[in-house]
Amino acid sequence: MKASELRAKDLGGLDKELLELLKAQFSLRMQHATQQLGDTGQLRKVRRDIARVRTLMREKAVQK
Repeated sequence: MKASELRAKDLGGLDKELLELLKAQFSLRMQHATQQLGDTGQLRKVRRDIARVRTLMREKAVQK
């Protein structure tokens, strides 16, 4: 997910996106632990997306 796409969302949308990403991360971690995850690069992508969303949430909170 690109930062420009996330910047268009409000805090509620970012919060919703964060919850979805956290659920996806949990699912990927469980698949990895049970040797069912083929593409381990997905973990890295989701982790970075979570960081990106949290950064934008912090930026929006500081601006107000």
